[in-house]
Amino acid sequence: MPTLAINPRARYDYEILDTYEAGVVLIGQEVKAIKKGSVSLKGAYVAIRNNEAWLINAQVSPYQPKNTPADYDSTRSRKLLLHKREIKELIGKTKQKGLTLTPIRVYTKQNQIKLEFGLGRGKRKSDKREKIKKRETQRKINRALKGGF
Repeated sequence: MPTLAINPRARYDYEILDTYEAGVVLIGQEVKAIKKGSVSLKGAYVAIRNNEAWLINAQVSPYQPKNTPADYDSTRSRKLLLHKREIKELIGKTKQKGLTLTPIRVYTKQNQIKLEFGLGRGKRKSDKREKIKKRETQRKINRALKGGF
């Protein structure tokens, strides 16, 4: 499963409680562009509207910029393919205060493009600082054990 794109802020800004996998409805040139790696999940999110899941604000650059249709929108909303029971489960969980759906990565699975997204709770600034402090102390310990200064 080669990873084609990762959302760098997903695990930093959110505490991911559960992950889901969904197919993405794309047009032909978007498939080629994503497989080439021209996709960005920065600022993207997953929303549920009319009992359908949508990937919103994910940018897919055109595969051939000079050969793209004039009306092509690189940040259009893309429908996610999920079972109805999964959508109902997500609707119930996202109604809880503070839980959101965040895309984590785009990858291929058996030649199909999949999106992994997570149900997460936003971290506070103090939580992020705590994590950074723990990481720094762990690095210092590892350096000391290796014989560094």
